[in-house]
Amino acid sequence: MTVTVEETAPAGTVSAVLGLLVGLAISGSSAVAVVLPAAAADPGLDMSGAVSAWVLSGYALMLAVFTPVFGRLADLLGLRRPIVAGVSVMALGAAGSALAANGSLLIAARLVQGVGAASVTVLGAALISRLFDGPARATVLGRVAGLGAAISALAPLLAGLLEGAVGWRPVVALPAIALFLLPLLLRLTPAERGVPGRFDLPGATYLIATAAGAILLIQAPSNGAAVGFAGGLALVLGLPLLVRHVRAGGQFLPRAVVTSRAVILGATAAAGIPAAWFALLVAVPGSLADQNWSARQIGFALLPAALAALTAIWTSRPVIARLGTDLTLLSAAGLAAVALGIAALGEWSSSPALLMLSVALVALAFGHGQPAMMAHVGAVTPGELRGAALGIATLVFLTGGSLGSALAGGLDGVAADWLTPALTALLPVGGVMAALVLRRSELGPAQPGHR
Repeated sequence: MTVTVEETAPAGTVSAVLGLLVGLAISGSSAVAVVLPAAAADPGLDMSGAVSAWVLSGYALMLAVFTPVFGRLADLLGLRRPIVAGVSVMALGAAGSALAANGSLLIAARLVQGVGAASVTVLGAALISRLFDGPARATVLGRVAGLGAAISALAPLLAGLLEGAVGWRPVVALPAIALFLLPLLLRLTPAERGVPGRFDLPGATYLIATAAGAILLIQAPSNGAAVGFAGGLALVLGLPLLVRHVRAGGQFLPRAVVTSRAVILGATAAAGIPAAWFALLVAVPGSLADQNWSARQIGFALLPAALAALTAIWTSRPVIARLGTDLTLLSAAGLAAVALGIAALGEWSSSPALLMLSVALVALAFGHGQPAMMAHVGAVTPGELRGAALGIATLVFLTGGSLGSALAGGLDGVAADWLTPALTALLPVGGVMAALVLRRSELGPAQPGHR
């Protein structure tokens, strides 16, 4: 049962706590991208270019593939235990990254951090759906997405300042401050039991293998034939087993959810937006560093993106209310595609101004597209399946982010710099097509702002 704002915590408190958590999770990529050159130059780590790429793409991979795991755990156990466990694991991984003695340990700690960070977005959305309804839900979703994007866009500036003063290690430890939010998060999260059932370990394994295989294949150009072979093997083995498992009634990906055109089209429409965001978070700092920009200067260059994300906090709700979730998704995906085109032109012409503009436009698209997707999925899914549906939608959404960062890492050094944003633009273009189908189909129940 959904409860009203007055019966629980104030919407502002929930927005602030979850927005900060989402920002810390995303800044696990944006802040680290700025200090990665300094970490790679650390003689104690002995990091190659391939290892450096995995510091970012491995985190994004875990962030994507473990979102449905936490979504299903929330269905079975209730929200409180999975979200506390996830935030704790994220903080532990961040602390481990700061203490890593070599490149392999840094990657391992980043993978752990990504697993924990996967809980934040999906369980945050589930908590909002549990606490709020109607316009209040759309408002909180918009505030959380905007605040999270703003924090992740401000993180590079803080990273640059910290790196210049105390080195790169405190920067990668920043998400560990999420531990201080746990007492307040416990107060906000209702204590309730989940639905009867068991955790579908085979289904989770098949899904993780399938998603990981796709990302490894994309990473192969810069990581070598062994990575490509491992990715192809995981994909060839995982995908058929996953399809057969779902058809046989596996509960990890409920058939009612994965066969819902409303859920899948909504998530697909949005997936190109984080692809653009993560790709540019890797490519733009690297490109500016190649032009001899310092970490501090790169951080200041991303300030317009933070301002754009903050603007989205206030504009997302009226935009969704006026346009509807489907048309908002269409507009956000289109804006992300345009931003990537501008980034490709900026890479080709070595124009910092165009690169800065591209990241700002993507931040604006993210601040509108993510809450529109969450509002859409929450509205078209019954309560008993909402956790699984949000998990699957977030998996699709963040897999887009993983593909974006994987493209940026996989093509680094083996293709022209402008090619990464140009190829990544195909993902939001696909999102535009999915949004057009969604709009024409008029899928899902009537809802405020849904047309």
